[in-house]
Order: sequence, then C-alpha cells, then structure tokens
Amino acid sequence: MLITIFAPENVHLLEIAGIRDALFEANCRMASGRPYRIQLVTEQGAAAASASGVRYLPDAGIHEAVQPCDTLIVAGPYGIPPRPSDAVTQWLQEQAGNSRRYGSTCTGAFLLAHAGLLAGRRVTTHWEYAGLLAADFPDLRVELDRIFVRDGPVFCSAGVSAAIDLAFALIEEDHGRALALWVARRLVVFLKRPGGQSQFSAALTAQTTATSPIDRIRLHILEHPRSDLGLEALAEVARVSPRHLARLFRAELGVSPAAYVELTRIDIARRLLEESAAPIKAIAYAAGFGSTTTLRRAFLRRIGVTPLQYRLRFQTAGSGAAADDESAADLS
Repeated sequence: MLITIFAPENVHLLEIAGIRDALFEANCRMASGRPYRIQLVTEQGAAAASASGVRYLPDAGIHEAVQPCDTLIVAGPYGIPPRPSDAVTQWLQEQAGNSRRYGSTCTGAFLLAHAGLLAGRRVTTHWEYAGLLAADFPDLRVELDRIFVRDGPVFCSAGVSAAIDLAFALIEEDHGRALALWVARRLVVFLKRPGGQSQFSAALTAQTTATSPIDRIRLHILEHPRSDLGLEALAEVARVSPRHLARLFRAELGVSPAAYVELTRIDIARRLLEESAAPIKAIAYAAGFGSTTTLRRAFLRRIGVTPLQYRLRFQTAGSGAAADDESAADLS
C-alpha cells in the first residue's frame, strides 16, 4: 500500500517522522494485509532543510513520483505556505485524483486548498491559522478545534504532532482498532486524544466518536467530570456490566476505570491551572475532585508536585493567575 508524503519547503520534520514511525510500527506488528510503503516527495527531489534546520533526503521529486498512490498526505511547513507552483498544483491534482484518499497535516491544508482539492469539504489546520484558512477559502467548512477531520476521501489533521493522530486513524481504518491501539501503546501516545486543539473548551470532546462503550465512557467523563463516575455508574452509561467494563478498560486503555477517571480529572485541572486565574479550590470542584485535599493528593501521586507548584511552573503568560493567592497557597 503506497503512502506518498509531499513535503513543501521549510517542513516540520516531526510531521513526516511521526507518520513514518507509526506506519513502520504497524508494519512490524501486521500479521496479514498489505504493508505500508512510504515515499517522501518534494518538488525538486533534492536534499533539503526542515524548519528546525535538520536536513533530510526525499525519495523522489514530483517528476519521478508519477505512480498512483493509495494515500496522499501533504505535510505542513512552518507558518503559512506560499501558493504552490503550477507544477506542484498539477501533480497534487493528479495524485489526489488517482488515490483512494488524500489529505493534509497542519498548514498543508493551504496547499490542497490552493489546488482546489478541498472545495466544500470539512477541514481543519493548526489552530493559529484556522481563521485565515476560513477567510481565504470561504468555500471550506473549517472546524477550528478539531485534532482530526475526515470528510469522504479527504482528511485533515491539526498542527504538527497531530500528524501522529492522523497516522493512527489511517491504521485503524486499514487494519482495525487493535493494531492502531498497539501502535499507540508502542509509541506511548493516546490513540484518540481526550480533547480538541484548545485542550479545554466547549469543543473538548469534538475528536471523540462515541461508537463503542469505551468511547461513550470517555466522552461522558470529559463532559461530566463532577458526576458520579464510579464503576457502576459508568457501566450504566456504557450499557454493559461493571465487570465487562472493567475488562474493556484494561484491554483497550491498560488502566482501570477509576484510574482513567482520575487521570482525566487531573488533565482538566492541569489546563485550568495553566490557563486560568481561578482559585485552586474552584479548580478542584470544576475538575470533579470535590476538595482541594483530594486534588492535592492526586497531583502528588500522579505528577509529583502540588497544584500550586504546578501552576507556578507551567502557568501561561497572560493567564492572570495571582502568584500571591494566599488561599490557593494554603489549600495546595
């Protein structure tokens, strides 16, 4: 199965490496089916420097890479790419037209849009440039907070590391959830990240598709962190027995339901500590811990620091959180 990755100038190397490593791991584990063959293509086919300065050698230029591919992936450069040359535009159109599916990572969506290959489609890109993509191409339906979007044969992923999420989605489509899950565990990455690009917003659950019992539970936990999330309550939401749900968590996520609930609540609290000025007591309540004592114990056990220490280390500039919040200091 031929996967062609097109790299523009100044490309983010992680997008290429992330996809290739995920597909490599899938090939190593694959018991049957067609293994992935990956070719990296640039306009000229010559050695080039990535955005970070690391040099790489493509497999071919567009004039040599004329074989139809199963999947075309257009990677994104640092910032917004210029309009592609006529030769690249024609090559993208021909490759996409002869492929089973095609799409982009990060700002690669701009290149596909310039080539007229995203017209009328649901798409996404890096959060910083999503508004510009929507303004420049009003015929696109840009979804601002999505990690990954699929619309028919077209797919798009968000910024840089979301290329790995894209690779998992393609592996799951081609070879099933079990293989995609194995690769995610192998690379120590979420199979489906619990959240959108903003990581804490009204669109937090946009990337999760509630199709399986585990998906329904993950969605429920994200939307209702303050609810009763004990095993029996979760089993009712998933419409399975508590024992079966516990087995599913172990098999698919490698943790117990209780551990997953705590980890999700910690993630919610982390985002609030990083991005808001809310008192720690309010954050403990919002994340579902009930008390600052419970929040503090969970942070110490899982992260090794108190909530206040975490805020002081990772607070984002401009969040407005007061460093001299005495009540927060006492409670943390």
